[in-house]
Amino acid sequence: MLLTGSLRCHQISSYFRYRARRLAFPMLSRLLKEHQAKQNERKEVQEKRRREAIAAATCLTEALVDHLNVGVAQAYVNQRKLDHEVKTLQVQASQFSKQTAQWISMVEGFNQALKEIGDVENWARSIEMDMRTIASALEYVHKDAIRARKGKVWKWLQASPSYKNLNLTPNTVSKASSMDTQIIYDLLGENAWLYIVGTFSVLWVLVWLYKDSLEVDNIGDKYVFVTGCDSGFGNLLCKKLDRKGFRVLAGCLTEKGADDLKRVAGPKLKTVLLDVTSQDSIQKAMEWTNKEVGDKGLWGIVNNAGRALPMGPSEWMRMEDYRGTLKVNMDGVIAMTMTFLPLIKKAQGRIVNVASVLGRVAANGGGYCISKFAVESFSDCLRRDIHYFGVNVCIIEPGFFKTAVTSLEPLERELHRLWNQLSPEVKASYGDKYLDKYINVQRLIMNAVCDSDLSKVTNCMEHAVSAAYPRTRYSAGWDAKLLWIPLSYMPSFVVDLGLKLVLPRPSKSV
Repeated sequence: MLLTGSLRCHQISSYFRYRARRLAFPMLSRLLKEHQAKQNERKEVQEKRRREAIAAATCLTEALVDHLNVGVAQAYVNQRKLDHEVKTLQVQASQFSKQTAQWISMVEGFNQALKEIGDVENWARSIEMDMRTIASALEYVHKDAIRARKGKVWKWLQASPSYKNLNLTPNTVSKASSMDTQIIYDLLGENAWLYIVGTFSVLWVLVWLYKDSLEVDNIGDKYVFVTGCDSGFGNLLCKKLDRKGFRVLAGCLTEKGADDLKRVAGPKLKTVLLDVTSQDSIQKAMEWTNKEVGDKGLWGIVNNAGRALPMGPSEWMRMEDYRGTLKVNMDGVIAMTMTFLPLIKKAQGRIVNVASVLGRVAANGGGYCISKFAVESFSDCLRRDIHYFGVNVCIIEPGFFKTAVTSLEPLERELHRLWNQLSPEVKASYGDKYLDKYINVQRLIMNAVCDSDLSKVTNCMEHAVSAAYPRTRYSAGWDAKLLWIPLSYMPSFVVDLGLKLVLPRPSKSV
């Protein structure tokens, strides 16, 4: 019984194992096939991605190669250009070296000639004495002098005991008395006075040029204070004086302007913040300068700081428009000069005030011309008062140059502001188109007259500071020399007529 049951159980278990195998094998086979299909799909995707990556890398490599080829070609072209420029610079350097050698030889020849001549001034005085001697001899050419001399000689001969033995006539005496003048006439001809005046003029010019070329000694020990150094003339002048060897003290209105200047200058140049409209700022700058210069004193001060706006018809201005310009251009110059004057007297230095050609010819309204006329008169009075102490006062009169002062955009902006603040009655008297016409004329004048070479002005400033015999006035720019300075010597109606022809006419003018 037990055996039968056990056999029965074994059969049942075998049956179930058989059924499990029959059911599991298909399922396992299906799972394996699905797994194999997924692996194949995954391999295909990986292979596709690999091919895409290889293609992208190939394209990128080709692009890089093309770019490198272009870069190499461009570098080759640039190298050729650079080689050409280097050769050009070498040729120019060689030419400059030859010119420098010629200039050096000329300077050496000039110095040798000066050594042979000796003291030019004494030589000129001796020549002048010789000319005066010749002139006094030529005075006998005058008829009255000749007659007087004839009479004296004739009377002396008549009183002589041996007069009868000489057998002389008045004609013989006349010939004898005119022999000395005849010699001079034979040498110089009938235009003797012209030769004398011409010789004296040439000698005067040569002496003036020689004295004008002389410079002061010990430049490296001399301090120069310059105002308005943030930009424009003052900034450029500080760089020039620093390269020349002066100890430059630059007054800047802003910290940015001071930092920018110090970055491009040498270690001798020092800056200080300065507002010329503030007496406290000027006093602090003077105390700082006194500590810097010590017992040497201040060799020079260049009053360059200034402003021009607003400029326009006088009727358009208000009192604050005049005050703003006068406070900088006139009050600032006077305050700086009077505050620093004790330091300048200590060094027996010089004061350089920057005026303008518009300080001699008032061509437009506003405070600019007024302030520059004031600078001219103040400088003249100061020069005559303090020359006893060895202090020179120089005036710089620049023409029109391309700086922030003459920039068209702020000029036109100020004109629009002035026009907008006018009353309707005043606007009606000028007409609606007057402003546009005035701006067009201003553009035409500025574009035609303004010079971009600022060194013409800074060269004058540099000469005024470094020359042993500085000039009283410096006119900078061809427009100043050929237009404005000659106009200042002409009658007023000439300037009035010229401005009347240039400027537009108001609509309700009479």
